[in-house]
Amino acid sequence: MITQRLTRDWRVPAAGLMALALLFIAFVLHTHWSAFIQWCLATQITLHRYLVMYLLQLNNHQHSGGLWLLMGAFLYGVLHAIGPGHGKFIVTTYLSTNKESELAARIVPFVGSLMQGVSAILFVFILAIGFNLASGDISTSRWYVEKISAVLIGVFGAYMIYRALKSLRPRRMTISYIKPLHQHDEQCGCGHHGMGTELKGDWKTHLGVVMAIGARPCSGAIMILMFSNALGIISWGITAVMTMSLGTALSIMGLSLTVRCARERTLAFFGGGSSLNGLVPVVKIAGGIVLILFATLLFLTVIPVSANGDYIAAGC
Repeated sequence: MITQRLTRDWRVPAAGLMALALLFIAFVLHTHWSAFIQWCLATQITLHRYLVMYLLQLNNHQHSGGLWLLMGAFLYGVLHAIGPGHGKFIVTTYLSTNKESELAARIVPFVGSLMQGVSAILFVFILAIGFNLASGDISTSRWYVEKISAVLIGVFGAYMIYRALKSLRPRRMTISYIKPLHQHDEQCGCGHHGMGTELKGDWKTHLGVVMAIGARPCSGAIMILMFSNALGIISWGITAVMTMSLGTALSIMGLSLTVRCARERTLAFFGGGSSLNGLVPVVKIAGGIVLILFATLLFLTVIPVSANGDYIAAGC
């Protein structure tokens, strides 16, 4: 009894310190956010120019440019994951409000990030090569694709809310034969107790995360593909884009594992999952609302259509 009281008394000031630390971090980010965004944009434009230079070297039969192209594309993907983006926001929101296994926390964000490269390749192949559209028309198509991807993120947020509300409905009791010697405990693995199967995502939810991340192609990937197609070395452009997606995927996977670990430690800090069962649907609903608000912001702030092509607007 005394040990439980001391533990409870220790958690209260620790939780207060944690809240103050989070508020301080949020204040610092808010204060320097505009400078951080400007740095990200400037770095992105600089890397765009380097990648274009390496493509020009390949076009001039300087094969060393291929190695530098792949290294630069991988670095671009890693740095792209550090800056603000929809993939990081989706992964952070989902994993912080839903219980997932370590395997799912690795694979789902990884596949979603790779899908960004695949969607960029399909976008350019279908429109630029298949339909032979001009740069301005492709910029218009990109504008519509980004609008649609924002809608998909909002739909996924609504699906999270739907699942949370569905879990609140009373379930019908089913009578089944139970062995008389079976005892329910934490090691039995039957899933009839605690938060076990209730919080594990199914394939529909995982597919929703992948689609929400991967349906929005990276503008840098589209630029590389467009420029490589104009130079007649589209195979190098595809290789660079998938290398770029690999760098992003590895970074996002690291972020997802960090978020999952932070969630598990937070639950353990406040006494485990059993005492927080009542808050689970509320947290899920809050996560869905955040995703809907984020999707609305993305929908309203899509990069405008460029008559000369997006690679011109990207500083190339």
